Amino acid sequence: QVQLVESGGGLVQAGGSLRLACSASGRFFSINSMGWYRQAPGKQRELVAVATTGGLTNYDPSVKGRFTISRDNAKNTVYLQMNSLKPEDTAVYYCNAYITSGYLREYWGQGTQVTVSS
Repeated sequence: QVQLVESGGGLVQAGGSLRLACSASGRFFSINSMGWYRQAPGKQRELVAVATTGGLTNYDPSVKGRFTISRDNAKNTVYLQMNSLKPEDTAVYYCNAYITSGYLREYWGQGTQVTVSS
């Protein structure tokens, strides 16, 4: 059974940094894209950043230049380095991946809370 396990959330002051990590475990053939979404209270879940296995990346405009997504394909892990954090970055951050295990399907992590104080 495929699982995505996240780590690295927490409380930080505005202007600070955090690094999130998400590892895929279980039996699967390949990983396509891996990325991060976030959901703030009362808002819809939104894409933060995504990275393909080939190295292509895409960012939400609100985080471009502050956040960096990277992957370690050998470890089936995706990272999100978040710098210059703002209170509006406060949300639950979810790891997302498209993984082929018999067939291609979408998986989600359990979510990790990121709180940025002003």
